Amino acid sequence: MTRRIVITGGGTGIGLAIAHRLLVEEPELILVGRRERVLQDAADSLMAVDELARVTTYSCDLTDPVAVQHLSDAITADDGIDVLVANAGGNYGVGASGGLGATADGWRADFEGNVLTTVLLAQALQPHLRRPGGRIVAMSSIAALRGSGSYGGAKAAVNAWVLDRATALAADGITVNAVAPGFVPDTEFWADRIAADPTLMDNRTAPVPMGRPGTPDEIAEAVAYLVSPDAGWTTGQILQVNGGTLLGRG
Repeated sequence: MTRRIVITGGGTGIGLAIAHRLLVEEPELILVGRRERVLQDAADSLMAVDELARVTTYSCDLTDPVAVQHLSDAITADDGIDVLVANAGGNYGVGASGGLGATADGWRADFEGNVLTTVLLAQALQPHLRRPGGRIVAMSSIAALRGSGSYGGAKAAVNAWVLDRATALAADGITVNAVAPGFVPDTEFWADRIAADPTLMDNRTAPVPMGRPGTPDEIAEAVAYLVSPDAGWTTGQILQVNGGTLLGRG
């Protein structure tokens, strides 16, 4: 059976790497993001690998409940969903300091951009997930486990949501997990920061015991396991992929 796979933030970086990794199973891929041109370029890159690839793109503000409901209705009009990879997010609170208003703006931006973009679409699609066999994977971060400002707080909220949904959906045979990457510089998340600070790459790589940053493909491989049919007994987990920068906890 052809699986229908939704990937948010699927136009670049880790989201696009996930799409390429999952292409081998010949699914129907549904890429969601904010920028239509970026999404179309992503679809073109996938079809360049496999000209028969089935790729649909949707531009949507995933923080807007009305827009998310319209998106969900469009995606599920003809069929259900097998996999949701809630990858959309970013560090939107950078530089928000100097007063209570700026602090509130920064925390609110990170909450909306990381938590709402995950929770709203997952809730809208939840009734349409395959039972049993549905898969949800959310994108967390090492920052959620190290206590890192508004971004880390938002990703920690994503982790808490994952644990809640894993318990709620387990009886339906739906798994819910998160992947928490460490330093993966080949993404839009880091590009501007590295360009602005030439020392950033070395400073971020230095604490990694394996001596190098991660790659989008390595994160995609972790996601591929969690969404696979064989991962039906893995749920409620926060899978760290960080080269040993932060070790696992029992």
